[in-house]
Amino acid sequence: MVTGSENLLGEFLGTLVLVVFGCGVCANLTLTKSKGVGGGWICIAFGWGFAVTMGVFTATTLGAPQGDLNPAVTLAKTMAGIYTFGQFIATSIAQLVGAIVGAAIVWLCYLPHWAETKDQAAKLGIFATAPAIRNGAANFLTEVIATFFLMFVIWMIFSAPVGGLVPGYGPYIVGMLIVALGLSLGGPTGYAMNPARDLGPRIAHAILPIAGKGGSDWGYAWVPVLGPLCGALLAYLVATAVGFPF
Repeated sequence: MVTGSENLLGEFLGTLVLVVFGCGVCANLTLTKSKGVGGGWICIAFGWGFAVTMGVFTATTLGAPQGDLNPAVTLAKTMAGIYTFGQFIATSIAQLVGAIVGAAIVWLCYLPHWAETKDQAAKLGIFATAPAIRNGAANFLTEVIATFFLMFVIWMIFSAPVGGLVPGYGPYIVGMLIVALGLSLGGPTGYAMNPARDLGPRIAHAILPIAGKGGSDWGYAWVPVLGPLCGALLAYLVATAVGFPF
């Protein structure tokens, strides 16, 4: 069980790294005159997979041995007794703030390109997810399913029957899980699977002076927040039902 608040710096900086690399690949492939324009969905999926790997290494090194980077993951682990509810709240706030700062860094890195890019929806898509077909119930279900498999498979990867992983190897496997989820289940909603990853950059989009930006699509923002939380809880319930030894 996590004790005290020693994990907060790691979760803050780990989530910051996650968003810099993740939203950064979206910016590189989207913004006008960026050298990566047109890279495609495979680049997005691998970019976010690498982002998770680098973020977990950062979080773990700086005091967050769980390396969640994701309030949905933290919630599921809270249900499993790894965190107290108070630690869940504090950790989620650290993750959210890290995501906001990470998104601001991406904005600064691509500063001249925002004015060159005319598509407002594309600019928002660098920061936050949006559905391919807007249907609140269906979009919510997609996020529940994707996050269920994220959390459930994470538990399977690190389970005792697997025999344990070589130290330092786990983040690579989780990164590949992110790639797999992006390639398989990412099409309908952009696979947020993480309230901090979506809400933090969406807040950054709303408050930063991004040239030519439009609205932040707050009417959709509940989906990538509530969907992942419900998916993580479902993963805990199913893992419990099949006798997973937390």
